[in-house]
Amino acid sequence: MNHSQDREPTPQLRIYSRDEHAISRKHISGPALKVLYRLNEAGHTACLVGGAVRDLLLGIAPKDYDVATDATPEEVKRLFRNCRLIGRRFRLAHVVFGREIIEVATFRGTGAGADDDGAVDRHIVDGRILRDNVWGSIEEDALRRDFRVNALYYDISDFSVRDYAGGVEDLHDRVLRLIGDPEQRYREDPVRMLRAARLAAKLDFRIADETAAPFAHLGPLLAEAAPARLFDESLKMFLSGHGLASMRVLRYHGLLQHLFPVTARALARDDDALEALVDGGLISTDRRVAEGKSVTPAFLFAVLLWGEVRHAAAELVAAGEDEPSAWERAAARTVAEQAARVSIPRRFVYTMEEIWALQRRVVDRSRKGTLRLLAHPRFRAAYDFLLLRAAESPEVAELGQWWTEAQELPHDELAERLQAMPESPQAEQAISPPRKRRRRRGRRGGRARHAGERPAGEGE
Repeated sequence: MNHSQDREPTPQLRIYSRDEHAISRKHISGPALKVLYRLNEAGHTACLVGGAVRDLLLGIAPKDYDVATDATPEEVKRLFRNCRLIGRRFRLAHVVFGREIIEVATFRGTGAGADDDGAVDRHIVDGRILRDNVWGSIEEDALRRDFRVNALYYDISDFSVRDYAGGVEDLHDRVLRLIGDPEQRYREDPVRMLRAARLAAKLDFRIADETAAPFAHLGPLLAEAAPARLFDESLKMFLSGHGLASMRVLRYHGLLQHLFPVTARALARDDDALEALVDGGLISTDRRVAEGKSVTPAFLFAVLLWGEVRHAAAELVAAGEDEPSAWERAAARTVAEQAARVSIPRRFVYTMEEIWALQRRVVDRSRKGTLRLLAHPRFRAAYDFLLLRAAESPEVAELGQWWTEAQELPHDELAERLQAMPESPQAEQAISPPRKRRRRRGRRGGRARHAGERPAGEGE
């Protein structure tokens, strides 16, 4: 991934007429078109903007559609009965069509302007934008966006694409460049560093040298971002079909240690088995997303945190602690450390802990132990996790093969084979359910009351 130093050209407005670009209205969702047409008919400028325009130009079906307009949120609400206004930090209008929501943002200004009542409505502390509801022109709005490929507007009035920052050129070169000074933009919102990594992974683009350069010294600013917001960003990175690519971009640019310090520390131990498990888990998740199957953050987080849980448990056992207690303490300690950076809702924590606990029970291949484990509601997740662990040792690989065969055998044949299995005190202990733990007060990682917000007008 070594690249020569990129020179940022000075972009100029370029308007691509309908016959100069590949966007067709038949590829835009009906609700998005309704919003665009109604705003336009009411005398407002109305443009599809950001990620939707970028993806349509790349031949990718957009996941959602954002609209930018010169209409204020209140004016948008008057035009649509199915509209609700949200946000105080970044005022937006959501026009709801069943399960589809079209987000409508008023053009943001670049100056320290004022709101409709004449009061300045921008609040910046230490370079970070805490509130911004200053309206402006479409030209100012374009400069406020994060990446040049997101400063593209599809104007419904003449079906043209308006490029204010050289985004079409970057699409052609398959490169991500920030608009403006990278260091200032990251200080305004440190999560932009993660957005750069995520978009590079999703689009298979490289990150321009000057855009990536501040990662090394500004990466620690991610520790100041809201854990709930980093949880949302983590899901976008790892559960959207490009998780393995996201992991590789994060590691290459040194950002993983600021998002998943527990995982980065474990991978730094040069553990080939853990690397195989993490890569395998992400590959499996990407495949399930591509096939339209469900995925759960609990399994992903169990994979990402496993290396540290295993390491911490081994240290506690070596210090003389009994194995069940050591694993429980290691799991709780690891989850608490990670949840201080990325919040993990409790419902996912419980599932993760069950998956880890069942890794101790799969060694029990007695008749009773096998039948009970096969009936466990988390068995399938624990089994999939066991298969990912195959590189840890030949014994683990053999265990995975045994449980694969146990599931494939007809019930009568399995029961007959298990009939000769001995029942031992160790087996009985291994299959006993984990003791119920008291819920810890003040434990980090619960669901946040309010999800973190991203600056309005930044295309996905």
